[in-house]
Amino acid sequence: MASVQIHDVRKSFAGFEVLHGVSIPIEDGEFVVLVGPSGCGKSTLLRMLAGLENITSGTISIGDRVVNNVHPKERDIAMVFQNYALYPHMTVSDNMAFSMKLRGAPKSEIETRVSKAADILGLKPLLDRYPRQLSGGQRQRVAMGRAIVRDPQVFLFDEPLSNLDAKLRVAMRTEIKELHQRLKTTTVYVTHDQIEAMTMADKIVVMHDGVIEQMGAPLDLYDRPANQFVAGFIGSPAMNFIEGKVVASGSPHVETANGTKLPLANVPANSDGKPVVYGVRPEHLELADDGVLAEVVVVEPTGSETQVVARVGNQDIISVFRERQTVRPGENIRLRPRTSAVHLFDKETGKRL
Repeated sequence: MASVQIHDVRKSFAGFEVLHGVSIPIEDGEFVVLVGPSGCGKSTLLRMLAGLENITSGTISIGDRVVNNVHPKERDIAMVFQNYALYPHMTVSDNMAFSMKLRGAPKSEIETRVSKAADILGLKPLLDRYPRQLSGGQRQRVAMGRAIVRDPQVFLFDEPLSNLDAKLRVAMRTEIKELHQRLKTTTVYVTHDQIEAMTMADKIVVMHDGVIEQMGAPLDLYDRPANQFVAGFIGSPAMNFIEGKVVASGSPHVETANGTKLPLANVPANSDGKPVVYGVRPEHLELADDGVLAEVVVVEPTGSETQVVARVGNQDIISVFRERQTVRPGENIRLRPRTSAVHLFDKETGKRL
């Protein structure tokens, strides 16, 4: 195991910069998830860590060694890809053992490591099968087993679950997290799925347009987003955003263009009259007689909860209720935001006030 230090890393393609001075400290044994929309630079950064992309400037260190110019096979990392990358003509056992055979490891050591990895991942009954005889989840476990056999200092995962169906993704998410808790190997995991990030990470790094918007523990990002982008990206359903201006006199509130008054617990300093974006998560809206008037547009029961899309003024917002609701489209309801959980963002910069 080893720590990883990514310091002021930049990447340019034909003079166009796609990573703008990214710095991420990763502790020994930490599970770090890089998350963000397509094109944000997260996979490029992972490939640079793996040695599959050159670094334009900055440094990447694994342990005490700067690896900018170190060949991928000499970095002591193992990578699990989105498309499994298994050799179709080899059995599960041979696929898992391949990298060790290339290194010329003794046969007894290879057999021991393959057997241990197969035990960890429940692959013992499948060792003589070929990839075509496996399900998607089994193939992904073989790809993980091949990485475990190498006993690397760092595991790299590049969107490994995106080819699996929803139910299998949940199961594999648990398996990968359990694997990390057992092996305690430093892990860097790339995904665009913020649910994967929230459930698996020790630390989340939210990226957007080649820069880091925020990094921290999952619940820190959820409870205290640094800006409107992070607030909208972390959490499902996404946070509701309503534009207005701060009114400090009387009962503090944000007033929208159509006169709707959204309550505030307190007013940030020097913000009276300031144009802002009022942010409230769907689960922080409750039905109340003194709430904001809203017209129900869509009701979506999911079993454990009910999502209600309602129109406030000319804007649709989503609320989530754990209790069963009998409201129907076209009816009027009143929604009260939980003021202690409301976020205010500067309309110009997007930063949280």
